[in-house]
Amino acid sequence: MATTHLSTQIFCPIPSASVSFRRLTTTGLHSTSPSLPITLFKTRKEAIPTNRKFKWERKLSLVDQSSPPKPTVDVEGLVSFLYDDLPHLFDDQGIDRTAYDKQVKFRDPITKHNTISGYLFNISLLKVLFRPLFQLHWLKQTGPYEITTRWTMVMKFMLLPWKPELVFTGTSVMGINQKNGKFCSHVDFWDSIKNNEYFSLEGLWDVVKQLRIYKTPDLETPRYQILKRTANYEVRKYTPFIVVETKGDKLSGSTGFNAVAGYIFGKNSTMEKIPMTTPVFTQALDPEFSDVSIQIVLPSEKDISSLPDPSQETVNLRKVEGGVAAALKFSGKPTEDVVGEKEEALRSSLIRDGLKPKMGCLLARYNDPGQTWSFIMRNEVLIWLEDFTLD
Repeated sequence: MATTHLSTQIFCPIPSASVSFRRLTTTGLHSTSPSLPITLFKTRKEAIPTNRKFKWERKLSLVDQSSPPKPTVDVEGLVSFLYDDLPHLFDDQGIDRTAYDKQVKFRDPITKHNTISGYLFNISLLKVLFRPLFQLHWLKQTGPYEITTRWTMVMKFMLLPWKPELVFTGTSVMGINQKNGKFCSHVDFWDSIKNNEYFSLEGLWDVVKQLRIYKTPDLETPRYQILKRTANYEVRKYTPFIVVETKGDKLSGSTGFNAVAGYIFGKNSTMEKIPMTTPVFTQALDPEFSDVSIQIVLPSEKDISSLPDPSQETVNLRKVEGGVAAALKFSGKPTEDVVGEKEEALRSSLIRDGLKPKMGCLLARYNDPGQTWSFIMRNEVLIWLEDFTLD
């Protein structure tokens, strides 16, 4: 493998004095998601069960992990350091460059640098062009001189008028120089592609296809955090939200919309007008899509105990407890046949990937069909998942 060849060019394992690298001051970690606070862990044991074994823990590092002498670097200290340092990757504080070798080797599927200056230039360029939001999920030691992190990065390409959102999730394998206890390699692996070697045409296409236009109205949406993005779908963690709902006729139908829209426009016990949100959900609770409801999500600051009662007996308020869902995004008119095909494709992908999809699904429609060209419409099919673990 290319990574094995590179490892011999960095350094060979040589015993050295114990080194501990840690910030002198600790700053609070702030959520980098615009909609959902993220969970960061203080210790490895809190983040990942210790009985899990990574199949790639040795072969992916640029640092030789085979038959090493007794480790003399304070890797546990470096783990703690990264929990503090990495959330500053794209903010004004930035990462601590003194933690990295001057000749640190950075690789992702479409970018490579061989110096700390090049590494930091790449970070600065991303900040200008994409305004990235970095979310650290966990990190742990995966080799004597190796630490692996899992992350999500959400970016908006600022040079295009529609500012498309690009999402990347994956792992980074960081090699440690035994001689000085500094990071000497950083290799990224994206969940959305198979060929993660530099230069990956598959990786380039994964970037380009995310530049297409999806029109998302400037309205509040249910809060979620993207945990993982594959080639076919996203896995999201939703916080609880409240919906006003009534009986629908079919997933792609609009029966009942006027009733739920009427509630937020003032047809309620106090005649209160409530701000509109997006998307409009239709939910099927059975495989045949025969038991359908249509829903509008209410603003997040609303509490179900203080909301006015609906004026119509057929309209109800309900709190959705949130959870983890898989989402497949598509454009065009969401006809019943199209929605059925997307649901089947999503469910098949989830089962193939070893996940546990629940019965039923939701169709999320973000746009007014009368005022939006079909090719830029944003539609999604969502399926709730059981027992999802972010490995």
